[in-house]
Amino acid sequence: MAQQPAQQQDVPGTDRAMDPRPDYGEDSYRGSGRLEGKVALITGGDSGIGKAVALAFAREGADVAIAYLNEHEDAEEARRFVEDAGRRAILLPGDVSDPQHCRDLVAHTVDQLGGLDVLVSNAAFQMSHETLEEVSDDEWDYTWATNVSAYFHLVKAALPHLKEGASIIGSSSVNSDMPNPTLLPYAATKAAIANMTASLAQLLGERGIRANSVAPGPVWTPLIPATMPAEAVESFGEQTPLGRAGQPAELAPVYVLLASDEGSYISGARVAVTGGKPIL
Repeated sequence: MAQQPAQQQDVPGTDRAMDPRPDYGEDSYRGSGRLEGKVALITGGDSGIGKAVALAFAREGADVAIAYLNEHEDAEEARRFVEDAGRRAILLPGDVSDPQHCRDLVAHTVDQLGGLDVLVSNAAFQMSHETLEEVSDDEWDYTWATNVSAYFHLVKAALPHLKEGASIIGSSSVNSDMPNPTLLPYAATKAAIANMTASLAQLLGERGIRANSVAPGPVWTPLIPATMPAEAVESFGEQTPLGRAGQPAELAPVYVLLASDEGSYISGARVAVTGGKPIL
């Protein structure tokens, strides 16, 4: 039985138009001070996994910079989640495919929130195509610029501000080693994110900075109705052993662990949150 009706939106999509609305943990997430006093920058923080992570980080005691493309109403709700938890939030709109914007995101976070302890590179672009010929050169380049190059530019800009104990988290995907052929550009970028994170963990370990990636399976976010055919949306997630799509709130606790001092010896990991689809 379908968990969500067939539906489509224009890219990049908004959670306000989704049926059902994603669960961000508004009624369920309980913090315990695991990120008290930390500052986090989350790209793609207006909706989907990034929004749930922003909520959880704030309830754990972090101030949060929410970077997003142009979905202002979604981002305002994310800001309310953070401020309702008693933490500071700033909104930083713009396109992370622009290297200078990535550098500006870090600079604004440090200037306005007083530092940077956790970087979550989560913003992503995907489109679904049945044939390789449908993938334009521009789409290929934009997907890599958004998903991979932005990660590089964000980390490079963040490094001067990251102290021992800081955490870098990249959002990979189950597609990193089980690629869906209709998502070829996206799947390739997610493999690159996992690989790049493994390199960062080794490069930055001597500085006491940890780097990990999270590999979600099918998660109910605006990216899905905005980039997949309506009929595929209806059955989205049914192919997992758990038989359903995940909710953003089900991803957030893993990001909290990786960001917190409780994850102090976790670095170089790719953590699967896939509803039972194995990553080996």
